[in-house]
Amino acid sequence: MDTTLQDPLVGQVLDGRYRVDARIAVGGMATVYRALDTRLDRVLALKVMHPTLAADGSFVERFIREAKSVARLAHPNVVQVFDQGTDGSYVYLAMEYVAGCTLRDVLRERGALQPRAALDILEPVLAALGAAHRAGFVHRDMKPENVLIGDDGRVKVADFGLVRSVDTVTSTTGAVLGTVSYLAPEQIEQGTADPRVDVYACGVVLHEMLTGGKPHSGDSPAQVLYKHIHEDVPPPSALVPGLPYELDELVAAAAARTADARPQDAVALLALVRAAREALSDAQLDALPPQALTADHDNAEDRTSVIPRSLTSPVLGFAGAGGPSSRPLPVGGEEPADGVQRTSRLQAPPVPARRPRRLMPAVVVAVLLVFGLGAGVWYINSGQFTKVPPLLSKTEAQARARLKAAGLEAGRVKREYNDTVGRGTVIGSDPAPGARIRDHDSVTLTISLGPEMVNVPDVAGRPLAQARARLKADGLEPGMVTRQFSEDVPKGSVIGTTPPAGTRRHADSAIALTVSKGRPVDVPDVTGEDLDSARQDLADAGLKVKIAAQQVNSEYDKGEVAQQSPGDGSRAAEGDTVTLTLSKGPEMVEVPDVVGDSVDDAHKALEGAGFEVDEDRGLLGLFGDTVKKQSPAAHDKAPKGSTVTISIR
Repeated sequence: MDTTLQDPLVGQVLDGRYRVDARIAVGGMATVYRALDTRLDRVLALKVMHPTLAADGSFVERFIREAKSVARLAHPNVVQVFDQGTDGSYVYLAMEYVAGCTLRDVLRERGALQPRAALDILEPVLAALGAAHRAGFVHRDMKPENVLIGDDGRVKVADFGLVRSVDTVTSTTGAVLGTVSYLAPEQIEQGTADPRVDVYACGVVLHEMLTGGKPHSGDSPAQVLYKHIHEDVPPPSALVPGLPYELDELVAAAAARTADARPQDAVALLALVRAAREALSDAQLDALPPQALTADHDNAEDRTSVIPRSLTSPVLGFAGAGGPSSRPLPVGGEEPADGVQRTSRLQAPPVPARRPRRLMPAVVVAVLLVFGLGAGVWYINSGQFTKVPPLLSKTEAQARARLKAAGLEAGRVKREYNDTVGRGTVIGSDPAPGARIRDHDSVTLTISLGPEMVNVPDVAGRPLAQARARLKADGLEPGMVTRQFSEDVPKGSVIGTTPPAGTRRHADSAIALTVSKGRPVDVPDVTGEDLDSARQDLADAGLKVKIAAQQVNSEYDKGEVAQQSPGDGSRAAEGDTVTLTLSKGPEMVEVPDVVGDSVDDAHKALEGAGFEVDEDRGLLGLFGDTVKKQSPAAHDKAPKGSTVTISIR
């Protein structure tokens, strides 16, 4: 029986905007979905905090801090955050969707990588972290799961959910946040983090890329934490003979147990990586690794966790493979001035011989009941169940091969158009990747047909409304409308489209329309005419008339046309409207007194009042410069713009 439950968010629309299409990954604090921003019509990744954590104010604050922090990091190797919000009990981030896989997927499938490939991945990771460090932030959770490798080869760093200001001292007494396999010793012992904890994690990741396995492993998270504090990361060449010493030195520098021995930040480590690459020959960079050293990657050590400080404190003991013992460890430390005891170093614990344990009969019964043995739903052979492997962004052939390797069958194949995923690539499966199903069950694959292509229909000669309806019916969107005159196409009907009819375009593409303004008409000049004459002249030209509500002063008599729009010389379509503004008559202005003024002063005064000036000098005034007379007389009212004559003697 398939016990896989349908994710309740898939198919829902968050915040009235984000349609959740598929679950991509599940982490310790949040689930990531592929979603569609219905407002901007773009595919994105939606990171939704687990509802149980959304009630915790500190986690919500950290979630919001991630959005604000990453928004400040404009870097090509950082996954961009577009939006942050809440919808009921769901707190989410809307982020850039990177079609591809994670570095964890690559390591799980290939094991150890060639040195060149490892450095090609590490360099953009360090560039992204370097931008964060120089901007004042620490990632604090670097691991292969947070390194995204796009189908186009781009490498991006994701999940800044534990990002913290470099200037913030992160000393916690209750818990340490992070992923066990990549925590720096100072994170474990003091709970503090600066850029060098990211450098340490990158050293561990580089070791894992070069060897195919993690440097520290154990039967419990506590044992792994203990090794981080007390054991150096081994040189990669100890596990993969033949690796050059430059790579050993690079791992040793980045993953030094003492923070002061590491490069100060990712920028400094990037310089070391580039120097190491320069020192290696092409043969060394391209050397094929031996049989991959693989580890079980599907365990809790790969997840971001809230790690109880009880697992990192000095009262831990170990009983070998049997797990933690009850004996406290000796603690080395000093009593500081503030009276607070702090751990400086843990001593190695004794490892007693493992003893078999017996389950009490009552305990056995309880365990069987928990697993449903009495109800007949627990199968003795747990191997009858498996997980659906990652299939997204794989070709159909690759997906079938992965299913076969996992002991599953490729069932029905559905094909759908998709604007963002190339033709022949998996865009979904049922059950989804990671789902637990029975061996040999079938998995339905959804394969992309690529962007849907349609022919642009011929809508020439159709009225605009009909043309728009036809475009929508054919899966296209009516776009910008441009209007132009046409002797042949009636006004309001479509002349043509851009692109032209018959062109193939993606579904939902916008198609521009050119619409006829009708036969062009030369607009006659009717200014200065009385209203009846102006109406008749415009009607004879095939135009309509509208009278403006406001009248204006003008040189024309009251009631005559003072202005028109469009004006003389313009072209309009037949049936267009010409707006006429009627005159209130000329504006009457008081004439200044300029008798006795010089000619220049008289000009300034009269022209300043809005009049034209005419000089009458006669024979006696040829050489004069004084105004002896003016007409109209001073203080009379005269139309603004009319002429005042001054006599000069």
